[in-house]
Amino acid sequence: MSRDAILGTIRRGLKRGPLPEDQKAMLRARMAAHPRHLIPARSRLDRAGQVALFIRNVEKEFGTVERVPDLAAVPAAVSDYLAAHNLPPRFAMAPHPELQGIDWSDRPLLEFEARKGAASDQASLQHGFAAIAETGTLMLPVAGERPTTLNLLPDTAMVFLRASRIVGAYEEAWDLLRAERVDPLTGGFMPRNVMLVTGPSRSADIEQTLELGAHGPRRLHVILLDDDLAAMPEAVAAAPDLRPEPARHPIAEPGEPASPGD
Repeated sequence: MSRDAILGTIRRGLKRGPLPEDQKAMLRARMAAHPRHLIPARSRLDRAGQVALFIRNVEKEFGTVERVPDLAAVPAAVSDYLAAHNLPPRFAMAPHPELQGIDWSDRPLLEFEARKGAASDQASLQHGFAAIAETGTLMLPVAGERPTTLNLLPDTAMVFLRASRIVGAYEEAWDLLRAERVDPLTGGFMPRNVMLVTGPSRSADIEQTLELGAHGPRRLHVILLDDDLAAMPEAVAAAPDLRPEPARHPIAEPGEPASPGD
């Protein structure tokens, strides 16, 4: 009933009734086909180039990335990052099976709980669903094993991500979500919330002074698992630059005008 009331109010504001059948059919076909919009040329790279582009864009947006060779290296990466920022060795961890399956015993000083985030948490470890190279963005759909509160409440957000989950463009990340997530109640793919995170939280609303941690974490650290042989660091160094000439210009530093293709 509330849905009908909302739609009725919109129709009255537009001064029209329900859509004709031909327009309904056109809109349904568009939603079913997921047509592509313009995709930036800078994301049309091989696997090595896409991973390198993702890392550059994360760092451009004040985030950091550490590449690890396997799951066994994750505890050391977490411990070293917390120590480097003078943070206690405690964090809230997403209750994701992959994170819970890691052997944390070689870092016995680390303390963690698999749960949703709390306002008192100083650090969190989230599980990344996918990432978009063209902007250095993490895709974090809400789920029982991936609580949204871990993305918002702690001051320091760490995200575990597989290199094989990095795609070039946003449309490809949505394709992954549609293909891999099915809601048992509705049969659809869309979760209640999908967060697209590009760097730590920041704002320059007050006198154009950049302030990190304005609406969420002030630090973002990606622990990137090199599980894609085509995207390994040596492949990145050897890969030819296939981008068009304007996109090969150096990416602008924060606060500088964007370069062509950036």
